[in-house]
Amino acid sequence: MENIVNLRVYYNGEVIPNTHEGVTFVCEYPLSFAIPCTMRFVELQNGLCNNIQSHILKRVSNLLYRSPVQVFGGLIQFQLMPITDDASMQQMFCIYQQTPFHVPMIELYVEFEQQSGSGAVGEEVNVDELGDIDWEEDNNDSEEEFEVNYEVDDKNNDGDLAGNPEEQNQANAIISQHLFGVPSFMRTLDLEAMHDPEFPECANTGEGNAAAEDGEFSVGMEFGSRESVIFAIKSYTIPRGVDYTVYEFEPQIFYVKCKGFGAGCDWLIQASLIRKKACWEIRRYNGKHTCTVGTISQDHAKLDSDTIVDAIRPLVESNPSIKVKSVIAEVQSKFNYTVSYRKAWLAKQKAVAKVFDDWEVYYQTLPVWLKAMTVKMPRPRVQIKTLPVYLETEEVQGVRVLHRVFWSFYLCIVAFRHCKPLVQVDGTHLYGKYKGTLLIAVAQDGNQNIVPIAFAIVEGEAVDAWEFFLTNLRRYVVTIDGVGIISDCHTSIDAAIARSNSAWSPPRAWHMYCIRHIGSNFLRRFKAPYLHKLVVNTGYSRMEQEYNKNY
Repeated sequence: MENIVNLRVYYNGEVIPNTHEGVTFVCEYPLSFAIPCTMRFVELQNGLCNNIQSHILKRVSNLLYRSPVQVFGGLIQFQLMPITDDASMQQMFCIYQQTPFHVPMIELYVEFEQQSGSGAVGEEVNVDELGDIDWEEDNNDSEEEFEVNYEVDDKNNDGDLAGNPEEQNQANAIISQHLFGVPSFMRTLDLEAMHDPEFPECANTGEGNAAAEDGEFSVGMEFGSRESVIFAIKSYTIPRGVDYTVYEFEPQIFYVKCKGFGAGCDWLIQASLIRKKACWEIRRYNGKHTCTVGTISQDHAKLDSDTIVDAIRPLVESNPSIKVKSVIAEVQSKFNYTVSYRKAWLAKQKAVAKVFDDWEVYYQTLPVWLKAMTVKMPRPRVQIKTLPVYLETEEVQGVRVLHRVFWSFYLCIVAFRHCKPLVQVDGTHLYGKYKGTLLIAVAQDGNQNIVPIAFAIVEGEAVDAWEFFLTNLRRYVVTIDGVGIISDCHTSIDAAIARSNSAWSPPRAWHMYCIRHIGSNFLRRFKAPYLHKLVVNTGYSRMEQEYNKNY
């Protein structure tokens, strides 16, 4: 542990809970100190009393540490941690040492009590522990203000919306700390450019010389990296049904021989790193195999999932949802082997992770994306719910995981004001690694166009999840009364609406079932298409007589 730490002290100010950082300290004139990590609690108290308003006789009544907590995805939030003794002091120093890159200094809020008996100078602070993130701005939501502040900048001719320069800089800083690449399937592909070599100066990147048209190696062939050499050797030996043994595997040399070397076959190949040319070069090669393959198997010792990854990478880059059977077919065409479904599936998962990063990486960037969105875009609404992590029965400190997230773009919120007073909600299952459900609310304008107005990712269509979504939908988007809400007959939605404290009940709102869901359920149960049409017509009836006739 380092001997000296930087300390910033706030006093005669305010502790603000529930900010986008969790807890925030503010005061007019914060003070900075450098203190040793060996300092004791009593020494810190005396030092604060002597250095802050020293003309007033006082003692420290409350000392609060703004403790950083990694919520998930590397996002740092802050919660209050009381400093009361030497043990809590040492815990504070340990936390600071573990997060030096995220938190450059220790931040303390001190409250004093005058010894004359006049009572405490600072007010008592009641702050909830960090658990959720709620990013919103308390700006006036009038359309006039919105249209004035966010007009298209014709000077740029790029359609960007002009906003606050400070907020733009803040968002740019967030994004610059977390570089986000555009997935290749969302843009025009240049498959040749995706295979950049380890040494870009090398002209031949993983391919043999043009003169070797028969697929054989030759002395002097150049490769961009050792990995491309190994892949080329595997691609050569696997389709021919032969195998090799590695004799030398060093940082600068890769040397292999045929498994039948000395017993009817003299095949060998050696590649070395040539630093002057910044590439790998074939230095020895004995020519074609002279051994014969006795039996043809359905597998090869060198045809592992990592080899398949290199072979199918262009396919995954262009289509990450490629079917496993297509992977098997690609392997068969390249290597003349039909691999098992399990090996092909495993190779596809590795290829997706290699091209697009792991699932965990994308989950970790989610809060950063959402924070950048709240800064770059005009007044979106975002709320994240997180859960603690437990190791057996003990909670893991400083780590929380995603539970639910709700968001709505301000453009969607404004658009709903010009739509029919009708909201439709539904959910669809997510089929990624972590499953979950996407909940969506849509409205309809006067031209029958569908307008999405709110979104949420939740654990499933449970009552609590629907309550979370409908509560935020009512809070941020559907703020008017006298609206209709249409859904399917899911019991969780009924229960969530019943819990809404009349927010989605008459006279503020009327809950209706979707006639298409009713008709589908009717047809599935009774298998009567001629009656199904009457059921749908009943739901679309505009007059009581028409309804009674169809019914």
